[in-house]
Amino acid sequence: MDGPVGGPRPRALARAWYAQKRWLYRGGRPHGLARALNDVWGRLYARGWLSLGRGATLQVRGRTTGRTLTLPVVVAEHRGAHYLVSMLGDDAGWVRNVRADDGRATLVAGGRARAVRLVEVPVDDRPEILRRYLDLAPGARPHVPVARTAPLADFRRVAADFPVFRVEERPRQ
Repeated sequence: MDGPVGGPRPRALARAWYAQKRWLYRGGRPHGLARALNDVWGRLYARGWLSLGRGATLQVRGRTTGRTLTLPVVVAEHRGAHYLVSMLGDDAGWVRNVRADDGRATLVAGGRARAVRLVEVPVDDRPEILRRYLDLAPGARPHVPVARTAPLADFRRVAADFPVFRVEERPRQ
């Protein structure tokens, strides 16, 4: 059955979009096109363009190269705190880099860089944050096997698979 104006149904479009997003990150890693798109989005978010106040660029030190790596992220606000979520789970490079560097990172948004410490949130505290993140980050929805409107019990089942980090200010040294 077609949608209201004779085009494809919204669910069919969503399925196609989700399949495309999963293809860009097949194997849990961004491939060539995804890296290029991430670079563009990261630059836009760093300048405060198109981020709607929730996009930022995360800079982390590579655990093997020591080089600064950058990627676009969505910062989810929940109960007065800010959080980053790994839509690709534990194996995402930025997660491993942050863990190896004791949570040190830099967030750039609106042209301002700030040194932060990312503190991993215990699994039991993640479900509400994951739900909030999916509300704000439509690009992450294909990677998280829970509908954003699902009950918290569904988020509890997947919480261990998706690292969540609380953003804290890091004193300048």
